[in-house]
Formats: sequence, C-alpha cells, structure tokens
Amino acid sequence: MYLELFGLRELPFRLSPDPQFLYLSKHHARAKTYMESTVWFTDGFVVITGEIGSGKTTLIETFLRELDKDVVVAQINQTQLSPIAFLQTLLAQFGFTPFKMKKAELIATISTFLIEQYAAGRKVLLVVDEAQNLSNRVLEEIRLLSGVETTKDKTLRIILAGQPELNDKLRSPELVQLAQRIRLRFHLTALSRQDLSAYVRHRLEVAGSGGREIFTEDALSLVYRYTGGVPRLVNTLCDTAMMSAFAIEKNVVDQAIIESAVEDLQWVEFMARTNRMPALVQRQQPAMPVPQGPVQARLYLATEGRTIAEYELRNGRFVIGRTYDNDLPIDSKFVSRHHCQISSDGEESILEDLNSTNGVYVHSRRVRRHVLKDGDVIVIGRHEVMYVDERMTRTVAIGSSAQPGAARQQPYLLGSPGGEVAEDAEPPVLLPGPDNEPQI
Repeated sequence: MYLELFGLRELPFRLSPDPQFLYLSKHHARAKTYMESTVWFTDGFVVITGEIGSGKTTLIETFLRELDKDVVVAQINQTQLSPIAFLQTLLAQFGFTPFKMKKAELIATISTFLIEQYAAGRKVLLVVDEAQNLSNRVLEEIRLLSGVETTKDKTLRIILAGQPELNDKLRSPELVQLAQRIRLRFHLTALSRQDLSAYVRHRLEVAGSGGREIFTEDALSLVYRYTGGVPRLVNTLCDTAMMSAFAIEKNVVDQAIIESAVEDLQWVEFMARTNRMPALVQRQQPAMPVPQGPVQARLYLATEGRTIAEYELRNGRFVIGRTYDNDLPIDSKFVSRHHCQISSDGEESILEDLNSTNGVYVHSRRVRRHVLKDGDVIVIGRHEVMYVDERMTRTVAIGSSAQPGAARQQPYLLGSPGGEVAEDAEPPVLLPGPDNEPQI
C-alpha cells in the first residue's frame, strides 16, 4: 500500500469506527458531553441523531471506552428486532441466557437485575445504535424499562443513536410518553470547511505523518466540495486520492489528484446529490448538465414585511439554507444549513424539507413535500418566500392578445391576501442553532 511512500505507520482513512482516530469538532464534542450526562444524571436519557457517515458510531465507541468500571453497559447494534427478541438481547448483554424465557419472565429478570445493580452502587447504561430501525413496540418497551426505579432514583440510563428518521418516529402520537422522558437531544452535523482540514490532518497525525503536509489546501477545498464534510465520505475520497498518488509515486496530494480520485469514484459534487447521502459510493456517471430553459417561477424573499431579494427558478434543483453554498442563502440562526429545496420542471415546482430543525410551513401547516401553487408563501424561520409561477404568465399570454409581459406585473406583495399566514395560526416553535443545538 501507500504507507511507505507517505511515511505512515497505519492507514489513516479506514471506515471502521476506531476511537483513536476520533476528531472532536465542536459539534462532536458537545454530542459526547451529552452522552456523558447520562452517567451524571440518574434519569439520563439522550437521543443523538446524524446523517449516515457523520461519526455517531465512532463517537459511541470512544465514549464507551472511557467509562468507569462502575458502569454496566448493554450495547445493541442490531435493531430490527421484535419486542421479545429485544428484551432477550438486552439480558444476553448482561450475561444471562434468556432465550427460553417468556415475556413476563424477561421483564421481571431485567427489573430485578437493574435494582440489584443500583443497590450495589453500579450504574446501568443501555446504548442503542441505528435506533431509527426500532419498531414503535420496541420503543414502548424501552419507555417501560426507563420507568424501573427505586424509591429515590431511576435505575436505567439510555442513549438512542440513529439517523434523522429517529426524530420523526419519536414525534409520533403513539410515542408521546417516551418523548417526554428524553432529557436531551442533539443532531450531529457534517464538518465545516475549517473542521474538515483539521479532521484530515488529525487522522494523518495519528497515522504517523509527524506534522508533514500531505494534502494541500486546494486539495482539501475540493474534498469539501465533493463530500460536504460528511466524515465517511471524506475518508473514502482521501483514501482513494492517496492510492492515486501512490500510483504515480507522488507523496503530496494536490487538486489534480483529488480530481482523478473523484473521476475514479464517479462522484458528482455534494450539492448536486440529495441532502441525504448514501452509505456507499454512488456508482453512477456524473449527470450531464440539464438545459435550464426559460424561467419557470420567481421567488421573493422577505423579512419583517419587507421584500429583500428576488430569485429565478429554472429547471432543476434550487436549495435554500443558512450557508452560502445554497442557491438562496438566508443568514439566520433559525434556518438550517440546507433547509429545503425546490425542484422545478416545465410543469410544476415541488418544495421539499431537507430534514430541517424548524421545518417549512405553507398555509400555516408544516410540510415535508408540497406542490407549489402560484402565490404560495413559504415560511422558513423568520423569513417568508413567495412563489410566483411564470408558467401561468406564459399560458395567459399565449391564450390572449396581451403583449408579452402584460399578463402579470408582480401582482402580489408579501402579507397580501392570498399569500399571508393566518393570524390565528399557532406559530412554530423556533429552536436556535439549527442542526446542532439541543432540544430540551
């Protein structure tokens, strides 16, 4: 391999969750602190979510490695289980052989074990990874277990980690009692551009680089463009790039080598993919640019009743979010990094929420997916975006004797009838620091 060429002791970008390679960005450090709080509090119950490849499993392994000996841990990673199989798996983690027990016996055995451990001065922690796959029935069993207590304290601490679908599941009416038990929530975001550079250099240092610059800054900028800061994708691209450099006997990875690696992986830029990144490399040819054609619609951005910008929608994908890599950036703490997108073609425009913290509202209702109609007002945090469909203008103009452009001259103002949010609607609860703040 390339270790000798780069003067390294071990592979720096393996995909296995090795705690020694963990880079604690600000967000990863906070998530780890929340995990540690489950040990501090007798009623510790924390939910950690993050996109595929964001580093949740590595964080969990590091956290577990640092626990004191008085903490008894049950770690469950296989989560597509029935309620009885889940309870059996939990007891097996505690050293029992429970596979012939019936449900009542399983529950009684777990409760007795928890109380015995509490009496002996030990803390019991349940860690479930990939928790988004748990059924509602299993989550209800976890809620019941979280209620096992002595006269003073709860006896079981719980960490649920999973993809963002876990939060959607916990919002369901059937699980409202479980949601009320959760002490802290945290969403683990991708690395920032600055953190990505530190992350790559940290992993190289652990592998034995001795502070030598192996990736140039131009190369790291390109890595960010193609990975969006998702750690697993960063590892895949950096490892492939080092293999490409090894093939030409070059011990520094520059922009040209990253471009070669991207071509080998057949990747497109991060923002050209969906917001939810797949776990595996996308084995597809980069999409050919789609001719944009005419303006299909216009967006008018407003805040505090004042229109501050106008944008054109053509064929394709238009992303709205907090950072400046979006097509429509909104610099607000109530807007997620990539908040929502609008996909347009010659017939319609479809609004989709990209798993934002504060959601997207149309006609006072939170929407996940919505076919936009002329005059719709999209509420994003404390901003409003009015959608004006230009297809209607062309249709009216073709069907009448009006001069081009005379069919409509921007007939709406934000806050006018047909576009305003109902005054009696309950406003959404806005959480500061979208994507990376706790929900308490």
